[in-house]
Amino acid sequence: MSETQSEPPVWSPLGLRREHLLNNLVTVVALLFWGRVLLYGLNQEVPRAKYGAVFLAGGVLIYVLDELRDLEGTDRLERLGLWVCALVGVAVPAYVWLQYEILETQRIGYALGYEYAIGGLFGLVVLYLTYRAFGAAFAGVVIASVLYAYFGNLITGLLSHGGIAAEQIINVLTMEFDGFFGSITQVVAVKVALFLLYAGLMQGYGAFDLIMRLSFRTAKYLRSGVAQSAVISSLIVGSINGAQTANAAMTGSFTIPLMKESGMKADSAGGIEAVASSGGQIMPPVMGAAAFVMASLIPGIGYVDVLIAGIIPALVFYISVAIGVHYMSIKQLPEGGVDLDQRIEDLDEGYHPVIEAIRFGVPFAVLLYTLGIAQWTVISSALYTCAAMVLTGTGLPILLSVVDDDADPIGTVRDAANDTVSGFKFGAVAIAPIAIIIAAVNGIVDLLNATGLPGKLSLAIVGVAGGILLFTAILSMVVCLILGLGMPTVAAYTIVALLIAPTLTGEFALEPVAAHFFVFYAAILSGITPPIAIAVVVTTGIAESNFWKTALEALKLGLPLFVLPFTFIYNPEIVTGGFGLTTAASGVVVLLGAVAITHGLNCAPRPFGVPSPLSYGVRAAYVALGVVAMVWPSLTPRLGAVAAAILFIALQTQVTRDTGVSAVPGGD
Repeated sequence: MSETQSEPPVWSPLGLRREHLLNNLVTVVALLFWGRVLLYGLNQEVPRAKYGAVFLAGGVLIYVLDELRDLEGTDRLERLGLWVCALVGVAVPAYVWLQYEILETQRIGYALGYEYAIGGLFGLVVLYLTYRAFGAAFAGVVIASVLYAYFGNLITGLLSHGGIAAEQIINVLTMEFDGFFGSITQVVAVKVALFLLYAGLMQGYGAFDLIMRLSFRTAKYLRSGVAQSAVISSLIVGSINGAQTANAAMTGSFTIPLMKESGMKADSAGGIEAVASSGGQIMPPVMGAAAFVMASLIPGIGYVDVLIAGIIPALVFYISVAIGVHYMSIKQLPEGGVDLDQRIEDLDEGYHPVIEAIRFGVPFAVLLYTLGIAQWTVISSALYTCAAMVLTGTGLPILLSVVDDDADPIGTVRDAANDTVSGFKFGAVAIAPIAIIIAAVNGIVDLLNATGLPGKLSLAIVGVAGGILLFTAILSMVVCLILGLGMPTVAAYTIVALLIAPTLTGEFALEPVAAHFFVFYAAILSGITPPIAIAVVVTTGIAESNFWKTALEALKLGLPLFVLPFTFIYNPEIVTGGFGLTTAASGVVVLLGAVAITHGLNCAPRPFGVPSPLSYGVRAAYVALGVVAMVWPSLTPRLGAVAAAILFIALQTQVTRDTGVSAVPGGD
């Protein structure tokens, strides 16, 4: 019997019915999942470690069901494998939940024979789902960590250790409340999950269409506005969902075709969206999961402290990107460009801007007040924010339908309920792969801690760098970029924070916040760094562009951002100074330095009329002045570099006016 005979294709009535059933099942499980999350948020009736197990089980089940729903083809073996993953992925955490008291208090350091077996199966499930969701690169990191833990006794030199037995590896990963169910999983389950629900509700109630409408309207008043819509929308969306690839996929599906339609090259469009999306997770007030993890890793630092520290760097990031986008745009975009009014009409009309401002502004204000001013706990702030989002998201449309004689109140209630369910479902599908990757990262972290690798790697880096801070920072940056390749930001940050941050704080007495922001930004930038460049992979697929050319455009736009982490080391006041005048002044100098670098990379091919190859020297001078302004540890040389850069840019502008040649190709 042929394969097509053995099972109908997905477009057959049976295939459609199966997809419909799975879609409904995903919805039901998503509602139950959020019900459990909300129950814990309200009561916190069980220990956090115990709750982490049920959270991970829900994430695995939702991810598998969503994969089954989207699975094309007729491969029965693949479907069977996913159903087995669902069974094991729920059964083992359920066993850990039921046996919590025994495992936590009586049986520490060892497990029973059958527990090793089911724990090993669960480890394979996490590994396979990690591979399926995030590719071979990260799955390879998981495997390498396990192999390093097991074969450590065969390694010679500084990185050697006594080796960890297979049974103990399984026990650490699954039957103790470290590993897959450890502290990082618990942080995501307790603190991050509700913010993903908030993001899902915003999506369900139409916030994304509102953001795109605002971006397109802004684009009407600036020559580079079409490309700036990518920056604006990615900033707003990314500040809520905090996910690099999800941000790129969500906003890029609109902004990249728009940029191409307006006349921008596909490579440039993909590069702009990749960089803009990478910065979403550094923008307060949420900053994604990494901010919560950072707060849990730095002693004496709260989540609000991390948010305050991140404001100035985030502004430098986005303003410098916006300026770079302007340079790139005026080279390529013709006057007029795309019909933005038509694109705005293509989006859902939505309500009056005042109504929309109330619908989405009130929950956001609740978030800012409870988290930043009243300084409630993260759980309480998230709960009240989600409640406010449901109240305004459903209440205002229903209220308007009651007072409007032409409206259908019953239909509006039905639509509001559907939007709410859609938001719950969207949030659950968004957090499911995060739960899986965090479990894998938690396993890696605890295994590497057991081997003593962080301390050994710290000694190795300092030894290679000769104890010099600059060389150590450069080497640490390279290690962060390598370790972060192919990983979501929260995963990349967690690993490099474990391995690299202790080197900077222990050997050079760097402020912990500065050290962690250094590795945090380096982990983000790994998303646009070849050969993997996970954010570029997403945008180049949407743009239908060449990967390497798109990555080059992203690197060209993001070069000042690769310098920014070094600012945290040599001018730590930018992240440790709070809202003081010193922090603001330092931030302005850093921003002007980033502008100088951007100008040097994107100004006219022959600045001051200097022919090639000497013109590259002029460009390099701009870049050098920008680097000094951003990194130099003394204020006076930084101010001098900024003044020199401003003077040279002014002179270049005057020369181009006198000669009638634009300062940038394609400008007027």
